[in-house]
Amino acid sequence: MNSVKPAVFVPAVVLLWTLAASRTEPPRRIEISAKRFTYDPDLLTLKKGQPVVLVMRSSDVAHGLKVDELNIKSDEIKKGQETVIQFTPNETGHYVGQCAHFCGAGHGSMKLQIEVVP
Repeated sequence: MNSVKPAVFVPAVVLLWTLAASRTEPPRRIEISAKRFTYDPDLLTLKKGQPVVLVMRSSDVAHGLKVDELNIKSDEIKKGQETVIQFTPNETGHYVGQCAHFCGAGHGSMKLQIEVVP
């Protein structure tokens, strides 16, 4: 029976681990429903460096989403349509998104909390 010599096996394992760790993670898809005056879910925990795809839908009127620190800006999330926002959070921290399309008297309280963790 052939055996793998430790001198060859250890560097091969290290190489494979390094290659696996250097690959980017696949995008995380998150579906969000917007309606007066909330997002559902209204709190997201994201991983630094992992690409994100937000799939936004409105169930009543047009809404939007703006998070300056994450370069997110969508002026219209229209009722009955899907709006896709793609981004990769590159810094850890707590961010607050705000509706970017006036949607009524409670517009100012329509927020989306985003926590980016290592």
